[in-house]
Amino acid sequence: MDTGSQNKSPLLSGWRSLLLWLLLALVLRWGVIEPRWIPSGSMLPTLQLQDRILVEKLRPRLHRPLPNGTVVVFHAPQVLVSAGYDPKAALIKRVVGQAGEVLEVKDGALWRNGRPVDEPWRSEPLDYNFGPVTVPAGTLLVLGDNRNASLDSHVWGPLPETDVIGTAVLRYWPLSRFGAIRFPAPAQLNADGELG
Repeated sequence: MDTGSQNKSPLLSGWRSLLLWLLLALVLRWGVIEPRWIPSGSMLPTLQLQDRILVEKLRPRLHRPLPNGTVVVFHAPQVLVSAGYDPKAALIKRVVGQAGEVLEVKDGALWRNGRPVDEPWRSEPLDYNFGPVTVPAGTLLVLGDNRNASLDSHVWGPLPETDVIGTAVLRYWPLSRFGAIRFPAPAQLNADGELG
């Protein structure tokens, strides 16, 4: 009986378990869900400075639709990177327009396909005009909830869908605001992708 190999077995088994858990954690973070923090006030009041959120990454990887109202995290657009923005930075905004839709900001409100959009997450009227623009194929129009202080599609244009990292699904810090990051469920949206 080889007692030396019996003594090493629990130690090797422990290392294998640790490596397996580490590999699983890396795969989950790379492909399924990852933590992020909010560095700016562009999504106020929905997301506060320094909030910690979880971003699910499967929807864009599986080419699932990102309906209007969805909060997305994405790579900095090339136009911002060319202007000196950190190419590793990620931004967070709300999807307000799909390919083929006509978007415009006028009279302090967002208009989609000629009708004003109900936006319960917005806390004040918009103080700029934009458009009308037709969202090109393969892109989304994204705006921050704090529209008057957000560097978003009204400044740098439509977002290529390929730049989307994932959707914000859960705020886990601070604990006093723990919970799902709400956006309209498909049942709440009418045929035009607006709140019904």
